[in-house]
Amino acid sequence: MRHFILPLCLLLTMIGGRLAHSQVATNVPPLEPNAKPAAVQVVTIHGKSLMGNLEGEAADREAVVVLPPSYASSPRRRYPVVYALHGYTIGAVQWTHEIHVPQTVEGAFAKGARELIVVFPDSKTAYGGSFYSQSATTGDFESYVVHDVVQYIDSHYRTIPDRLSRGLVGHSMGGYGAARLGMRHPEVFGALYIMSGCCLSPMQPGALSAENLAAIEALKSPADAANLPFPAKAALATAAAWSPDPGRPPLYLDLPVKDSGAQPEVLAKWAANAPLAFVDQAVSNLREYKAIAIDVGDQDGLRGDAAKLDDALKRYGIVHTFEVYAGTHTSNVAFRFQDFVLPFFSNNLRFAP
Repeated sequence: MRHFILPLCLLLTMIGGRLAHSQVATNVPPLEPNAKPAAVQVVTIHGKSLMGNLEGEAADREAVVVLPPSYASSPRRRYPVVYALHGYTIGAVQWTHEIHVPQTVEGAFAKGARELIVVFPDSKTAYGGSFYSQSATTGDFESYVVHDVVQYIDSHYRTIPDRLSRGLVGHSMGGYGAARLGMRHPEVFGALYIMSGCCLSPMQPGALSAENLAAIEALKSPADAANLPFPAKAALATAAAWSPDPGRPPLYLDLPVKDSGAQPEVLAKWAANAPLAFVDQAVSNLREYKAIAIDVGDQDGLRGDAAKLDDALKRYGIVHTFEVYAGTHTSNVAFRFQDFVLPFFSNNLRFAP
C-alpha cells in the first residue's frame, strides 16, 4: 500500500468532528434579556487579490457584516472592527450559524462589551478552505483578507480606519489564519485572538489509502473533488495552498508523494507554512500588538500545539494570555465568542478616531 503525508493537525481536527460538511452543533449561551438587536448584512466583496487564480475560485465572495445596535441611530459615530475567520469545510455564513450570530454579538454588548462592527469574510474553496494563504492556485487569500476586505469595509461603513481599531480572530483553520496573518501584518491589525488554531506545527506523517491517492490522481478538475473522502480533500486543500504549481494542470499543485516515494522538497514547503516554524522571524511584528490571546478546549486534539505557541511567545517575553477551557474543539465556541473574544477586543481596541 502506498502512503501519503497528511498534516497531523487536520487528522486530529477530523477526529474531533470539526471538519464535517454539515453544521456542527454547539452549546448556545442563554439569551440576554436586555440585549438590543444588531443588524446583519450579507455583502459581496470583490477580491482583486483572487483574480486569475488557476483553481477557478470566485473573486467575488460573500461576507457577513454585523452592525452594532447603535449604528443606525448614531450616524456620526465610528466604530472599531473585528475580522473573524471561519474554519475548514465551512464558509462565513455557516460559521455565523455555528457561533449563533447575531445572538452572541448582541449578548456580548448587553453584558458590557463596547459596541463594534464584526466582519466574517469567506475563504471556502473547492477543496474546503484556503488556509488564508498566498497561492497562484487558489488565489491570494492572505491579501484578500488584509487588503481587499479591510479596504471594502473601511470604504462602506463608518469604521475607525486605523490598525489600533482593528482586531483579528479565527477558529480552527481560522485560528491558523489569525496566527499567520497576525504574525505577518501588524500594520493592519492591533489586537489578535487565536481560537483553537490548527496547523500550527509542521506536519507529521499520516496515512492515506492507495484508493484515495488513486482518486486524486484521476481528477480532471477541482470540481471533480466534491465527492472525495475527507483525507483526500484535505490533502488537496493543503497542497493547493502551500505547494502550488502553475506548470501542473489540471490541479496546479504538487503532492508530497509520487510513485517513487515522498517528495521532501514539497513537504518542506508545507512545513514552512507552519506558524511555529516561522514565529521566530515574527517576534518584532508580534511585539506591535496591544494584546494577544490564545485559547483551546481541554478536550481538543489541538491543545498541544496551542501550548507550544504559548511557550514560544513566553520565550521571547511577548505579553499574551493563554487559556485552556472546558470543552471540545467546537462545543463551547459560541460561549467563547460572546464572553471572551468580543470583551477582549472591547478592552484592547481603540474606540476614538
